[in-house]
Amino acid sequence: MRLENRIALVTAGGSGMGRAACVRFAAEGAHVLVTDLDADAAKETVSQIETAGGSAEAHQLDVADKAAVTSLIEQVRATHGVLHVLYNHAGIPGASGLDISEDQFDLAVDVNIKGAFFLTAACEDLLQAADGKGSVIFTASVSGIVGSPLSPLYSMTKGGIVLLMKSLALKFGPLGIRVNAICPGPIATPMLPQFFGRDTGADVSDVVDSFTVNVPLGRQGQPEEIAAAAAFLASDDASFVNGVPLPVDGGYLAR
Repeated sequence: MRLENRIALVTAGGSGMGRAACVRFAAEGAHVLVTDLDADAAKETVSQIETAGGSAEAHQLDVADKAAVTSLIEQVRATHGVLHVLYNHAGIPGASGLDISEDQFDLAVDVNIKGAFFLTAACEDLLQAADGKGSVIFTASVSGIVGSPLSPLYSMTKGGIVLLMKSLALKFGPLGIRVNAICPGPIATPMLPQFFGRDTGADVSDVVDSFTVNVPLGRQGQPEEIAAAAAFLASDDASFVNGVPLPVDGGYLAR
């Protein structure tokens, strides 16, 4: 119950790692604001939380829509007046390679960077109201720390998240708000085959297997393992952890 009586907002909480984080935050005692582009998916996460005895509410949110972001945070401000945890998890693989359209480029930047930037900015006063308990978490990627030859757009956006996180750690630290990022390796979620299956003709299972060979633990991670890291960063157990891109990657970056 490390998050008892705290308010936590999670983007893309309707499936995969986002859902696992919502469930874990609620199990730790938080009231979770589950947001997702898919309203029904967000409601399903809330249903799972409530069935387990937790507390949550669902909100439809397109993080790429600044007006929608602003509207949601106005609701949070009016209803709760404080935010202890902001988990910017929403993201997409984006197009692979360099032969991409401007629309594809803009979509990846809007979802992976723009949404997280404006949402965090909108929550500054709510996080400060947490009286030193505020925690902002981003989902970056191992591809935001080392290059990805097949996915330069994805690496660019996730590398941008890492530097955004570090900049905000410097800005928000004096306000008692910690800012960190989780950098997952290959995690068994619905997005993993999408990520590796973008190239025409690629055998997704073969590509995933060849990537997993580079993970010293020899397997894909599970969404719950990312959720456990997020719960740590959200809690007082990480009270002196600030500005850290935390790999949760089975040792991939140790190569």
